[in-house]
Amino acid sequence: MKKNTILIVLFLLVSLSFAQQQAQFTQYMYNTISINPAYAGSREQMVVNLLNRNQWVGVNGAPITQTLSIHTSIPSTKLGIGLSVVNDRLAYERTTYLATDVSYTIKLRDEYQLAFGVKIGASKFSLDDDILNDPEYNDDPFLDYLYYKWSPNIGAGLYFRSDSWYLGFSAPKLINYAANQSLEYINLDRVSYYFNGGYLFEVNKHIKVKPTFLLKYTSGAPISVDISGSILLNDKLWLSGFYRFNDSFGALANFKVSDAMSIGYSYDYIVTDLRPFTSGSHEIILNYEFPFPRPSCKCKNLYN
Repeated sequence: MKKNTILIVLFLLVSLSFAQQQAQFTQYMYNTISINPAYAGSREQMVVNLLNRNQWVGVNGAPITQTLSIHTSIPSTKLGIGLSVVNDRLAYERTTYLATDVSYTIKLRDEYQLAFGVKIGASKFSLDDDILNDPEYNDDPFLDYLYYKWSPNIGAGLYFRSDSWYLGFSAPKLINYAANQSLEYINLDRVSYYFNGGYLFEVNKHIKVKPTFLLKYTSGAPISVDISGSILLNDKLWLSGFYRFNDSFGALANFKVSDAMSIGYSYDYIVTDLRPFTSGSHEIILNYEFPFPRPSCKCKNLYN
């Protein structure tokens, strides 16, 4: 029974990891720079995001992801720049991704803005020494096809906003890498496309409401759809509920500790076949906004 359970969990991990490919986040609305380079500098201040995600807690070898991103506008220009580091772990696998972002924003009529962005980065895949040095796996042909060098990549995105809503479309990685083209199951990167947006309603001076959505398409995998509804109380506390179709649902909260810093937490309740093996997924994000450079646009805060 124990062996069968382990085999089932391993099978599910392999299947879902290929469907996921690029790291998946619940608090994407506070970490837009991770999926869209056109968002770089949109806050017109230097912003630092630190995020940790523990997925499928209770499953041995489940994904753990950490991200660090920094982005800012460049004063007296229409440019924004960003830098991000992603560390993604799945069982014995490790993927490190480094990227820089450059955006260019044009002001359309009235309150509308359109930004174009380019992401240039590189990723490196590796396995833990524990499995590489294990005599049981020395003859495994899979290990002969692994690609341990840095693999460059490029992505692009669009970000369009008004004073009440925003839309984004992006592909953070446009180059598809495979360790060996003849072995389709050894695929290290697949191109993913993202479409996201949100709308901010002001009920009164104390309450704001914001529905958001995120669609993700990866070749060879089902479309991932996230929808969420959030309430902001006194410009201090966000309370949100979300649903990821055929995957999970849950809640998140984000509290503004000071004018510069906020902290958020989310919990995913899994509804897939992994439900018996996991207590859910947890994610925490820390956001800090520096008081420089000085924003030149008196744009309404969309809290994204």
